[in-house]
Amino acid sequence: MRDLHEWAAQAGIARVWRDVAGNEHVVGDTTLQAIVDALCVAPAEDLLEPLVTADAGAPIRLRGQPGLCRISFEGGGVWEGEAEAAGGAHITIPAIAAPGYHRLTTSGAEQTIAVAPRRGFTLADAAGGESKIWGLAVQLYALRRAYDGGVGDFQALDEFVRGACAFGADAVAISPVHAQFSADVTRFAPYAPSHRAALNVMHIPVDLPGETDEQDIDWAAAGAARLAVLQARYETARDAAGLAAFVASSGPGVKNHASFEALSAALGSVDFRAWPAAYRDPASPEVQRFLEDHGAEQQFHLWLQFQADQALAKVQRTARDGGAKIGLIADLAVGVDPGGSQSWSRQGETLRGLQIGAPPDHVNREGQGWGITAFSPLGLRRGGFAPFIDMLRHSLRHAGGVRIDHVMGLARLWVIPSGASPVEGAYLTMPSEDLLRLVRLESQRHRAVILGEDLGTLPHGYQEILEASGIAGLRVMWFERDGMAFKPPAQWSSSAVAMTSTHDLPTVAGWWQGTDIGWRERLRMAGDDEVQRAAERPELWAAFQASGAADGPMPGTGDGAAAADAACAHLGHAASTLALLPVEDALALPEQPNLPGTTDEHPNWRRRLPGDAAALFGRADVAARLVALDAARK
Repeated sequence: MRDLHEWAAQAGIARVWRDVAGNEHVVGDTTLQAIVDALCVAPAEDLLEPLVTADAGAPIRLRGQPGLCRISFEGGGVWEGEAEAAGGAHITIPAIAAPGYHRLTTSGAEQTIAVAPRRGFTLADAAGGESKIWGLAVQLYALRRAYDGGVGDFQALDEFVRGACAFGADAVAISPVHAQFSADVTRFAPYAPSHRAALNVMHIPVDLPGETDEQDIDWAAAGAARLAVLQARYETARDAAGLAAFVASSGPGVKNHASFEALSAALGSVDFRAWPAAYRDPASPEVQRFLEDHGAEQQFHLWLQFQADQALAKVQRTARDGGAKIGLIADLAVGVDPGGSQSWSRQGETLRGLQIGAPPDHVNREGQGWGITAFSPLGLRRGGFAPFIDMLRHSLRHAGGVRIDHVMGLARLWVIPSGASPVEGAYLTMPSEDLLRLVRLESQRHRAVILGEDLGTLPHGYQEILEASGIAGLRVMWFERDGMAFKPPAQWSSSAVAMTSTHDLPTVAGWWQGTDIGWRERLRMAGDDEVQRAAERPELWAAFQASGAADGPMPGTGDGAAAADAACAHLGHAASTLALLPVEDALALPEQPNLPGTTDEHPNWRRRLPGDAAALFGRADVAARLVALDAARK
């Protein structure tokens, strides 16, 4: 029997890892065994991958037998020649200059070769002749419009985009719009979706009577009311021809999700692991018979996807018509619910018996378990990376870019066995080179920028690898420091995206006023205290003064609006090609959208903005901040 450590090494499980302070840790054998068992590690020698990746212009080495081969190029044309032996069970074929998905035939076997450009479509490409551009980041669900039924939708987003473009914005980054669970509308966390290659139908615009002036979203009530209206609309306005065309042009994720939605409603559970055994396999005869007998239910969910797709497409058209160089920037979550649609339909490519999270760091000392799962590295290779490509294409279908959440997940994931604590996890190596090539290829094909959320503990040198691929990291004001001092924005990376904050961090006004400290103290969570914050405020104000964003004495602790005024102009001076301002900072709001490490203790993903788009952009203080940001970008 092979040694456990050999199996772990073959599976890509790191036995040793370093924390954020550089301290070395060794993973225990109990954890290794649990992860190896969950991965169902098997010898990979016989694996003939349906899809291999390569760099444009570079020789291609892959598994196969030497001899005659044929390449059919995606753009037309054929090359025939010899595949040469390259040692072991590998061969080499000549370099392919043209990026694309080409077909290789050797010794009776067929494979796809995904040839990637050296870089994706970059922020500099998008900016064109302008060296600096800017945009806003907004939580879509938080938007308001009249008769919106209590939750932000694509019509409210369209109005918001129109207002942002009027001030000169070239981008609007939005929270994830991945599909959730229609059979359980209480499930709404945007980073724990059901499927990442289908849309959240709760954002389809519908008009519901009554004003909605509540501060927090009642997802259960809003979802139930919205679905009732949509069901009635479906009965009278199906547009069969349009629906058929949409389904034909959609990837497999949309169809799989519609099947899951119909099944989950009929079986009374949105967790496929609780379904009768016959229905847990999407290819089973029982599932096929169900879909034949319940075609109307599946069609309804396909129609919902069609409505959401049309509405989102309209928003991107509004952005581009308004002069935005990028338009929408979608958000791609790092994982999915382990019992949801993507996990059900892609079981062979999904990690099972493991959740992903993060190791302990200086903020979360017990580590993090996110309760979600992700793609399996071996499963992706065996499946030709099909679900990853489908997911990328769906995210870029109606967007000028995508932000990849936890982008280090393309290189490695912190995996935790079921029932174990986050500290009992280990790093699992992902096929990073392949994934990055596919990201670059789809980026160029869609002429869409790629942002990578690179905050936290990254593999050594990974930021440089991302930059070489044209993927823009995030430079957040709170973390751009030299000791206690805040770095001048002119020294921030030009190829990254500049931000004052993110949805997981304090807003500028909240940080200045200590709102985040109050929350952590009430919930007994580790973090900054007022003594530390009192020492940091003068440092931040000094940075504002040095960049020309502020003058005069430091405002009082209670004046978060003054801090937000300065922060917006400060952000504008960043060397970064793209500056993204969270709308909470444009509005000088003290509360952040999400407090990591909490669920119901903090109103995560439920807060609404204090007015519709016209009201927000019509405020004098908001206008002044956006004008200052825009002027500083010139």
